[in-house]
Amino acid sequence: MSPLQELLATVPQRGQVRWIGVRPTSRSAMLELDAVEARREAGLTGDHSRPGPRNARQVTLIQWEHLAVIGALLGRPATQPIQPQDLRRNIAISGINLFSLKGRRFRIGKAVLETTGWCQPCARLEERLGSGTFQAVRGHGGITARVLQGGIIRLNDDLCVEPLSAPRLE
Repeated sequence: MSPLQELLATVPQRGQVRWIGVRPTSRSAMLELDAVEARREAGLTGDHSRPGPRNARQVTLIQWEHLAVIGALLGRPATQPIQPQDLRRNIAISGINLFSLKGRRFRIGKAVLETTGWCQPCARLEERLGSGTFQAVRGHGGITARVLQGGIIRLNDDLCVEPLSAPRLE
């Protein structure tokens, strides 16, 4: 394994759940939670996500640290920070670069998820948060994931990256 491959394969950081939310229907307000059940191939209990193994967007995650970046790019004062529910993501994680999870499985609480892609901003964010939001969120929108093993996810749970050699759960 080359030095670059070793660096890509090793993720020593652990993340921590800072916020959890679900949307009962597509355009409804986010409901903030202390804990949620992640269901295999179905997403989060109470979220409107379409169940099924082909749904790559069962769970959306955003990096907590990027909320301040997005706020700064929008010119918001520190007294009016961007909140996770503003961006309509399910889970906000601090302490780990979510892009390091590309193509990886990871454990949050009792659940095991797998990254399926990047969570791009949509035009609705611009409508909700004002002009410039779409461009401010680009590259900071987080990741999408699917649930491989169900379990409860709670506030302050750790996010731990599974070793590349971990057996497939499917």
